[in-house]
Amino acid sequence: MKQLSNRVHLIGSLGADPEVKEFENGSLMARLSLVTNELNCERDGCRVIRNRWHTLIVWGKLAEICSRYLYKGREIAIEGRIVYRSLTNDEGSSKIVTEITVNDLFMISGRKAG
Repeated sequence: MKQLSNRVHLIGSLGADPEVKEFENGSLMARLSLVTNELNCERDGCRVIRNRWHTLIVWGKLAEICSRYLYKGREIAIEGRIVYRSLTNDEGSSKIVTEITVNDLFMISGRKAG
């Protein structure tokens, strides 16, 4: 049997322009906010579209490409893996953050006009 792995495929639209950060060692990271839509049927038979928000983390050359070509509203498809991190705020309380580290990205919608 083929080995199963932590793998995610999503298609959605960006909720904001990429946030790009350059670190002291020169590496780039882009943080993207992606919305996907799910069609669900309620008990009464009504169909409801639910928006699901995902935080994407992109590194290196792909982060540079994101900063140049991606913008709010652009539709993309990604392949990546789920990562869980624990964060502690100034008051000492912690929370778990779920992010998707992107391995591959495909731009679906066309370029921005102008």
